[in-house]
Amino acid sequence: MIRVKNLYLRYTREFYALYNINMEIEDGESVALVGEDESGKTSLLRILAKLEKLTKGEVYIKDTPIEKLNFKEDVKAGYVPAKPVFFEKKSVYENFRYILKIWGFSDNEIESKINEAIIEYSLEKIKDTKIKDLSLDEQYILSLIRLTFRDLDLLMVDNIFDHMNEATFEVATTLIKTLQKKKTTVILATTKEAIANIFCKRKIYFKDGSIVDKL
Repeated sequence: MIRVKNLYLRYTREFYALYNINMEIEDGESVALVGEDESGKTSLLRILAKLEKLTKGEVYIKDTPIEKLNFKEDVKAGYVPAKPVFFEKKSVYENFRYILKIWGFSDNEIESKINEAIIEYSLEKIKDTKIKDLSLDEQYILSLIRLTFRDLDLLMVDNIFDHMNEATFEVATTLIKTLQKKKTTVILATTKEAIANIFCKRKIYFKDGSIVDKL
């Protein structure tokens, strides 16, 4: 599914955010990237999500070089960043409708999927609320709900867990495990090994932009 060979990401002449990263992740595997803040976890996720260009090295997803990968045609991927991405001045319903339209669903399918989500996740009270008026926890949950609207090959979740309250964490856990049941490949970044153990059988440790044997 994913192969990373001799990957470097340099922001300045002196500073490497990622240094000689080598790793492989199989289809359907759930892997945690574990390390402190600024250890390179997010930088790697951003490269895999095609939000950052690598400085040197090779990255393949389903045997396709990352530079040539088309997420609309080659791989169905979802990314939950530490700062959720929405149209902040539009409502929950409008944001859901927009992404489903982009993904090519018909009007009937869009209404059906949104209504199912409203019922299943008790969104009736906030469906017409603008995103900017919601808490960060609520936005994280909506980000995950949005990704359940279609089957994913790859789910990438940045370190969203550190400041979640207990109720939000339980909902997020349920949503991620629901996606895992669909044989989605999951890559999850966290600062806490206990979080990694909940979701993933394999952990890759990061320190100062490099993979290490242990922290």
